[in-house]
Amino acid sequence: MSTPSAIPTATSVLESAVIKAPLSHVWHHIKLQNFANFWSALQKSEWVKGASPDTDIVKWTFKDGTVVDVKQEEHSSINHYITYSVISSQPEVTYTSAMSTIRLHSVTSGELEGSTFVEWSANFSSDADAGVIQDAKFKRIEALADLARASSKK
Repeated sequence: MSTPSAIPTATSVLESAVIKAPLSHVWHHIKLQNFANFWSALQKSEWVKGASPDTDIVKWTFKDGTVVDVKQEEHSSINHYITYSVISSQPEVTYTSAMSTIRLHSVTSGELEGSTFVEWSANFSSDADAGVIQDAKFKRIEALADLARASSKK
């Protein structure tokens, strides 16, 4: 008899929202070091001192005690997206890697004209299990709701 194996699962997450605020109000928050200003799960977000001058690394301290170092991989003020990877975590994560992108688009017509469409995706290594993927999904849903609240205050 074979031993039970993990349940196969997709290793990517994509959550999106329409935020009833102009893109400029939303984009203002999309800097790794500012995530604690809108995301209620974070206690603080701060630059990592001593990192290479060519590397932007930010430490996110979650209210549950988890500490994650994230590295900015790409940032475009023209195309309004940021891509970051998790480079370390305490406690350690159960997967090898994760790369996330937040992308913003202006809604230019229709009932929600003047709003911002936001999508937050993540791609995990193949060793991420269903629990990791579900956790990422729910964290993004919560963070997008927090971002909407913070963006509408401007």
